[in-house]
Amino acid sequence: MTLFEIIFLAIALGVDCLIVSFSQGLLIRFKRTKISTILASIMGFFQGGMPLITYLLTGLVYNYIAPFAKLLVFAIFMFLGGKFIVEALKKDVGEKQMPRLGFRVFLLLGIATSIDALGAGVPLKLTHTPLILSCSIIALASFIMSMIGFWSGNALKKFDTKYLEIAAGVILILLAIKALC
Repeated sequence: MTLFEIIFLAIALGVDCLIVSFSQGLLIRFKRTKISTILASIMGFFQGGMPLITYLLTGLVYNYIAPFAKLLVFAIFMFLGGKFIVEALKKDVGEKQMPRLGFRVFLLLGIATSIDALGAGVPLKLTHTPLILSCSIIALASFIMSMIGFWSGNALKKFDTKYLEIAAGVILILLAIKALC
């Protein structure tokens, strides 16, 4: 994958972080700087770390799946893109707002939003994309998007986040199509 494609992947994966942080930004009214930094750090850590796991695991079976690399990359990105779009179309605005709780909840939110990032490690390995660079860009994009989401929570209360999720899905589908070329 090129640097440009890694950045698009990072943005697509970071949309969940943006939305979760946006919902928290709507609710949290105290210690906003501290809480937004903690939340964004957790989001970035998990988003950047999850692809590392599957990247390394893919290395164990690489010789067996290498002949199917393009199809696997296509299938994973297509699945993730479709999943983002379907979930965006199924959700009500009320479903997206999560209650404000503590650090443990932020850890769970970090893990939950990064499950999709697990799938990104396989295409990164199959396309011989540099691991540290990719994970760093994904983590940084998720951190930044979480901060933006949190701090724009009040300003954009009426914006429907499903359009962001649909855009993320389209980006992943475009990456899937590109993988076949």
